[in-house]
Amino acid sequence: MLTAPEDNFVKIYERSLREHWDLEAISDWGSDNTLTYGQMAAQIWKLQRLFHHCGVKTDDRIAVMGKNNCNWVTVYLAAVTYGAIIVPILQDFKAEDALHIINHSGSKLLFITDLIYEGMTLDQMEEVRVVYSLTNFNVLATDIKEKKDVSWAWAGKEYDKKFPHGMQKEDLVFKPRKNSEIASINYTSGTTGFSKGVMTPCNALAGHIKFFFTTGLVYPGCRHVAFLPLAHAYGCAVDFLGCLAAGGHTYFIGRTPAPKILIKAFQEVKPTLILSVPLILEKIYKQQIAPQIAKPPVSWVLKVPYLDEMVLAKIRQQLMDVFGGEFAQIIIGGAPLNAEVERFLQRIKFPMTVGYGMTECAPLISWTEYPNSKPGSCGRVLEGLMEAKIVKPNAEGVGEVLVRGEHVMKGYYRNDAATKETFTKDGWLKTGDLGMIDEDGFLFMKGRNKTMLLGPSGQNIYPEEIESKLNNLPYIGESIVLQHEDHLVALVYPDYTAVDQNHLNQEDLLAAMEENRKVLNQQLAAYEQVTKIKLYPHEFEKTPKRSIKRFLYTQMAGD
Repeated sequence: MLTAPEDNFVKIYERSLREHWDLEAISDWGSDNTLTYGQMAAQIWKLQRLFHHCGVKTDDRIAVMGKNNCNWVTVYLAAVTYGAIIVPILQDFKAEDALHIINHSGSKLLFITDLIYEGMTLDQMEEVRVVYSLTNFNVLATDIKEKKDVSWAWAGKEYDKKFPHGMQKEDLVFKPRKNSEIASINYTSGTTGFSKGVMTPCNALAGHIKFFFTTGLVYPGCRHVAFLPLAHAYGCAVDFLGCLAAGGHTYFIGRTPAPKILIKAFQEVKPTLILSVPLILEKIYKQQIAPQIAKPPVSWVLKVPYLDEMVLAKIRQQLMDVFGGEFAQIIIGGAPLNAEVERFLQRIKFPMTVGYGMTECAPLISWTEYPNSKPGSCGRVLEGLMEAKIVKPNAEGVGEVLVRGEHVMKGYYRNDAATKETFTKDGWLKTGDLGMIDEDGFLFMKGRNKTMLLGPSGQNIYPEEIESKLNNLPYIGESIVLQHEDHLVALVYPDYTAVDQNHLNQEDLLAAMEENRKVLNQQLAAYEQVTKIKLYPHEFEKTPKRSIKRFLYTQMAGD
């Protein structure tokens, strides 16, 4: 447990708000809405006054659901520094799933995007007293029977009475809160179809901030573009909590992060650090870089020593410019990065690293800064904060990854059975992931324990590795490798942009897939051979981390 005064989670933000009072803190990119640290503190005060007015007590839950924006952030900070527990809900959840989370968590207040709330009613919520708009804090619904004004305007009047000349940094005082207390309940959105409420203590979040400070990932004046959903632990920890703890400026993307929008934002903001999921870099590589280096003049030059360095340096600079040109590195998380893409980025010395984590660890478990990480690894386990070990390793050293340390959750909310199943008797968290740790302490991931398949003679087959190879082949948009009886089948959603550009008909596409299958199998062991590629008409349904929800497709191998 982190016990030093400077590591207290609530005091970190009290200190940062005071020290950076006049600096710009948060902005809704594409609009003129920007708040300084002082203005954010004033908004937090008003929200906390509303919490008290609505009868919210210590450890009560406050839910927030909507796309990234400044109001989302101030609700989160107001809740955790008030002594309440924030319940972030991913905006992509369906209404029935969101309602289940709201009710399961027993949330007393709900802050939600107006459009999302149109699919719900207050009557469906068991304990919610007031529903507020995440757009402007207007009251969308209330069941408070007393003649009580719970509007944002009321909070503004209270603020004016308390601070007739405006709030000063000396006025900001958050009540003490121990690092052992629960800060948030994050409901998982994994690929197994079962959502659980992860109880994250203040200590886990403080551990992340300590790590960010130590590594220099965040610092006063750093700039982040937050396009990953804040309701997910990855984006929340770094782009929001880390950046604002240091006195940085975060720009929130509140719309669908299409490549065109992201590139524009990167080039305007010029972020100093970028968080991404693999899909972003993989799309850029497949759509822009791979065709460029496949052309005969370029492909020939890339085989000539010295000449290849000139071409690669040009490609590197083009890619750096796409992301704004001023970032120290891009950190990839949420899912494995395609091996071919990673090898090429390392060849051109592109500042990119891969980390490993999970919601149950808020999320970081391992990461090593560029350029010190090993190719194909997720870096080293965070020194002084986390530990990891491999249990029941096979002949290659691959087994389930178990972890423990400062970042680990308290357990699953109102689910003692799942909590007991997830922890060993001596306190190690079972990640459910398969990996190995080499002699230098670098962690290499192989896949999910639940997705590992067994070959005809009991060999371990990691479908993610096969999919990574398959996804590099022509006309493949995305894929899932499934097992049917004693053979493997690949379910493929085609890259219809490439199909249309090359004027392929259905017969041509099927022939191309059969050729892909043969090329793929040349790269695989005998027990990993794919016997059939089946076309799927739509993109696969995914979690907000862009991981395919495999459980939805496991029965399709034999169709």
